[in-house]
Amino acid sequence: MGYQALYRVWRPQTFHDMAGQEHITKTLQNALVKEKFSHAYLFSGPRGTGKTSAAKIVAKAINCEHAPVSEPCNECEACLGITNGSISDVIEIDAASNNGVDEIREIRDKVKYAPSSVRYKVYIIDEVHMLSTGAFNALLKTLEEPPKHVIFILATTEPHKIPLTIVSRCQRFDFKRIPLSSIIERLQYVVRQQDIQADNDALALIAKACEGGMRDALSILDQVAAYSEEAVTARDVLEVTGMVSQEFVSDCVTAIEQQDAAGAIQKINELMDRGKDPVKFVEDLIYYYRDLLLYQTSPGLEDMLMRPDISNAFKQHAEQIDVDRLYGVIQQLNETQTEMKWTNHPRVFIEMAVVKLCHDYKQGQGHTAPESADVLELKNRLEQLENKLENMPKEQMAVKQSQETKPQKQRMVKQKDLALPLGEMKKVLSEATKEDLKRLRSSWPDMMDRIRSKNVAAHAWLLESKPVASSNNGFLQAFKYDFHCQMVLENKSNILQMVEQIMQEVIGEKRKMFPIPFQQWEKLKETFIQENKANPQKDSDQHDNNDDDPLITEAEKLVGSDLLEIKD
Repeated sequence: MGYQALYRVWRPQTFHDMAGQEHITKTLQNALVKEKFSHAYLFSGPRGTGKTSAAKIVAKAINCEHAPVSEPCNECEACLGITNGSISDVIEIDAASNNGVDEIREIRDKVKYAPSSVRYKVYIIDEVHMLSTGAFNALLKTLEEPPKHVIFILATTEPHKIPLTIVSRCQRFDFKRIPLSSIIERLQYVVRQQDIQADNDALALIAKACEGGMRDALSILDQVAAYSEEAVTARDVLEVTGMVSQEFVSDCVTAIEQQDAAGAIQKINELMDRGKDPVKFVEDLIYYYRDLLLYQTSPGLEDMLMRPDISNAFKQHAEQIDVDRLYGVIQQLNETQTEMKWTNHPRVFIEMAVVKLCHDYKQGQGHTAPESADVLELKNRLEQLENKLENMPKEQMAVKQSQETKPQKQRMVKQKDLALPLGEMKKVLSEATKEDLKRLRSSWPDMMDRIRSKNVAAHAWLLESKPVASSNNGFLQAFKYDFHCQMVLENKSNILQMVEQIMQEVIGEKRKMFPIPFQQWEKLKETFIQENKANPQKDSDQHDNNDDDPLITEAEKLVGSDLLEIKD
């Protein structure tokens, strides 16, 4: 047989081989020993964390000739046949390519036949979220009450796309990203068994690059081992994966914190000349500052840091950089990373961010940058102004404060006077339905989680808001605070586009968001209802019941009867 990839050779064959999923393997083992396993399981989690491997291990354990056992023996005919795929009673289905109703109906028709080789038929449906709505409906009854000799194991990376009627019929196990320590330990075992010479630093970098997936880690190890001439080194891993070394990131951070914009830009040019990904480099910078923040606040949590070791330069940065500075840098870099994903010129954005971080530097612990003559003069003038204010009579201070308060109130009133596209909003209201609003509200928490992962500021502005009306083409988002609505409108070119994209991912539709303060929403809703009361539309519902108040009818159409309270 020809060469096999490492992730195929070292695919887990027992629960003991699975790294980082002890909370799942222990539960399954106890159920297998007590013979209290379920008729349907749902395995969800990131890619490469062992979902399909766990499904095959379960199939072997329940069909093992020595059952009930907590681990398959991998020696009997049943275990060996399931491992090499020669037993037809264990069926693996890829839902990405078999997602139609006909395929599921075929399963439903064949499921009643008894297994031919082993005790239980096991259907393993991978990427089950790819099934169509009709296919899910065809699977419902069979999944709820299958024959006693059948077990279904569903695996998915996107459980939120699976109907709740399916989820409620399964025992759900959420696989988590495998910790760095577990991945490194498994890689060390594999290189010993494969007789591969590898540095510990190289294995640590591979574990970091795979983002919690063991399959990705073994694939990277396989690729780097083919690239290396003798031993696998950290430099080999950096070259193959496109990562940058911790020393390079640390040098760039040193240049930024010393306000050396020229040196930081030179580092970026060096990065681009080596063909590295600028977006990935910004991510490395974010994690570096994040590690500094965690190291300052909780030095004992070294296992949570995204770095293999704590260098002297890292410790020096942790001692010198202020916490407030870390917050600001992480926020700025996060915004830059979001902007870089939507442009054809990411280099410009990373250079702008680096220059801005150098110029916006605030004095922190351990930094004594010299002050310019302009700064000293400004400080002197500020001290003189403070002295004058302290010596000013209380009556003058009261008058001055009253004069200063009025413009602030005027500015606040002006701030609430937002330019809103009322015509487009009324068009959305005229087409809005209760079903569209319910569907959007049920998906809104999932959308907010994705917004927070992409733009923390946008998530904060949208936190105290909610959808209040929705049609097929747009929806109105009412804000509790006018300031949050104003910030969204000022940044609408970025935020609205991001919300539309996330909505497309979650509910499969694009709808334009129209931000509106809550008070103005109440006025707009009242005006819209009054206008429709004056010119009621003769729809079928009104023909069926002519005694309904048109005002109540329009209100129910807009927000739904369950949100409406009618008072005399």
